[in-house]
Order: sequence, then C-alpha cells, then structure tokens
Amino acid sequence: MDLSLRFLGAAGTVTGSRYLLRCGATHLLIDCGLFQGVKNLRQRNWRPLPFDAARIDAVLLTHAHLDHSGYLPRLLREGFHAPVYCTAATRALAQILLPDSAHLQEEDARRANRYGYSRHHPAEPLYTAQQAQQALALLRPAPYYHSLRIGEARVRFTPAGHILGAACVQIEAGGRVVTFSGDLGRPHDPVMRPPEALTRADYLILESTYGDRLHPQTDVKAALASIINETFARGGLLMIPAFAVGRAQDLLHLLTGLRTEGAIPAVPIYLDSPMAIDVTELFIRFHREHRLSREQCEAMARAVIYVRDQEASRRLGGNRAPKIIIAGAGMLTGGRILHHLRSFGADHRNTLLITGYQAPGTRGAALLAGADTLRIYGEDVPIRCAVAAIDELSAHADYAEISQWLSHFQDAPRTVFLTHGEPAAADHLRGVVQRRFGWNALVPELGQEFALD
Repeated sequence: MDLSLRFLGAAGTVTGSRYLLRCGATHLLIDCGLFQGVKNLRQRNWRPLPFDAARIDAVLLTHAHLDHSGYLPRLLREGFHAPVYCTAATRALAQILLPDSAHLQEEDARRANRYGYSRHHPAEPLYTAQQAQQALALLRPAPYYHSLRIGEARVRFTPAGHILGAACVQIEAGGRVVTFSGDLGRPHDPVMRPPEALTRADYLILESTYGDRLHPQTDVKAALASIINETFARGGLLMIPAFAVGRAQDLLHLLTGLRTEGAIPAVPIYLDSPMAIDVTELFIRFHREHRLSREQCEAMARAVIYVRDQEASRRLGGNRAPKIIIAGAGMLTGGRILHHLRSFGADHRNTLLITGYQAPGTRGAALLAGADTLRIYGEDVPIRCAVAAIDELSAHADYAEISQWLSHFQDAPRTVFLTHGEPAAADHLRGVVQRRFGWNALVPELGQEFALD
C-alpha cells in the first residue's frame, strides 16, 4: 500500500495544524485548524485548498483548540461531507469553541463592512454560525484506545494530557504505524494527567512548540500568592487575562486552593467569561480525564463568582474594591479583559498578571515589552498598573519533557517530523532528538509531501 504525508499547516509556525495522509485509496486529514496570529498567517485561511475536500474520507482531531479544529466549518463549505472523529471531551469543547469562532468571524465581517476597511465588498466571514453547527453535526466521538476502522486504515486515540480530550492519533495502514502527537501535555501539570506513554511508531509527527525552552521549576503557587498579596497590600485588584480552555481552569484551581489554605485574602474571585464558565462545567462532566475529583471541581465552581452577561461585567468594571478578575482574551486581543484594563489599568495599585505565551504584535506582548499605553477601542489608554508574568502554567511539554516521553519508544521511528513550532524551536528539538536518541529527524516545510515507505 502506498502511504504519503503532506504538511498543509503547522509547518514553520505553531498554528494551522493540518496534515493529509493518503493510505492507498483512503484519504485522512489529521487536524483541521485555523491559522492564527499575525495577518500574513491569518490570510492563509482564505487560500484555495490544495486538495479536493470532497475526497477526504475522514477528519481526525487531536483536540479542540481552534488552531487544530477551527477550520472545520470552512472545510464543509469547500465540499467536505465525511465524519470527523475525536474524543468525547473534544466534541464537547468543540460545541463551545466553534460557534464562538463563527460569531467572531461574522462580527469581523460586519465591522469591516461598517468601517470599509476590507478589500472585498461586501466582506464575508470565513464561515457562519450555521456552517459551524453543520460541522458539529459531523463529529463522531471515539473512546480512547478503541480501534476504529476507516477504509484501509485503523485509528486509535490515546491520552495526550494538554487539555480535556486531547489525544495522540495512531494510524496503522499497510503494516506501518504513523503517529501524530497533537499537543503534548506536561507530566506534572497541576490539573491535567500526563500524556500516555507510547512505545512504537514508524513515523512520528511531533509538536515542537517549546522545542527550545525549559519551563521554570519555581513554585507556581508561591509565585502567584506573592503577586496577589503584594497587590492587595497596595489596596489594588488583580486582573488576569486567560484562555478559556485550560488556563482559566488551572488558575481557578490554584486560586481557590490558596484562598482555602489562607495563603491569600478571602477576596471575591470573578470568572468573567461565558466560554470559560462553560468549559469549567465540563471539568465536572469529564472529571476522569484530569487530576481533580468531582468534589474538587464542584468546590472550585462554588468558590468562584460567574459573570455571564455583559451588564454584570460592566458593573464589575465600576467596582474598585479588591478582587481577582479572570477574563478573556489570553493575549488581550479582545474580550472583556480590555474593558477591565480600560477601567483599572491607570491605577498604580492594581496588577495585570500575564500567565501565558504572548504572540508578537499582541497587546500582551507590548505590555511585557514595557508599553505604558495601549490602543483599546480607538483610544490610547494609559497603563500605570503593575504588569507581572508567570511562565510556569504552560500546557505544552518543554524539550526535556518531550524527550522523557520519547524515551518510552522501544524502537527508533524511521523519521520524526517536527511541526507546530517556530523555526528556531523546531530546529532545536530536531537537534535534541538526533543527539540524544540518534533518530532521523527533520523539519518539514509548508506544502511538502513525503512518501512513507
């Protein structure tokens, strides 16, 4: 059987995960993600597909993050009509994330038409809410470890840590095993379980997001408590921009634990993000996928004040009493955190705490670089609050943790393809794999295709 693999995304960048695997007459698309970040990456979402969407026999999702799943509605628009297989938790998360993504696409198009800054008249969304719902109807949950037959291939999902439902995808066809790591979680994540050890792959497609970095080994709870207590000692409040999936729940777990232990004052904690609220409730439903018990999840939910509607969020912005506010978006690219920063950012007593990677060109990156003003909703907002950062909460394994995961392989893969990383990160991890294990490793380019002999 002829096997070939084509890299259609996540090559030379951390976004737009898409891989086309041909197993004889069977065509599989592994991940179907959006390109996100700077404009030249986002524009790739509008390019014609380099394959016939109607010929795809199935899509296999490693997890629900939009850079892995967010292109699905557009794929339907291009003629795709086959099943999309994923874990049950991935489907549940996608039911939250894809409609929200469609809403943002439609809002962007409406804004472009209102202010006339699009080259296209009228501007259209990449996809609509209706198309997102049609995509969700194609999702088919597959249990971990279950062998699934798709044409000439057998597929199996194994836990990858990272977020709820995240999986490595193993595909066996023609006597060869092709494994996609997806995004690998960390072995000692405070909430998620570690990625399942694998022992065999003839070809391994491995993420390299943190391929050139080691995570700090400091005590994240102590660091968080120190920032909070210093802020409250000044009479200030704490704002935390956070991603709705994963990061918000990590923070809630740590914050409620610190408050229960008496390590921080018993001030109110607000989760001002409808999406993050919905995701947090999924942690109770899928409590076997992470380290927290059902009781811990329920206690965490009771300890936090949910803010769903916009009017309640606006009232929160007018209340200057000490508090902790968690709100999206994680890189300050939009969302309710911008309203709070506009309300509270000029007060030197307050703190904005950044807890994740900030892409170049985002407001978060500007603040970390020392910016003292931000352009928010058309006005220049002075930033005099303290800006702090904690780097210990990444949900991606670093290169040492990836090496540990690789050490369980009993035989060398024929090739390890390093993807889903910036060029320096992917190339560094390539060197680590070659030096430590003596394996053949390479960094593919966008559009490159390989025969898997």
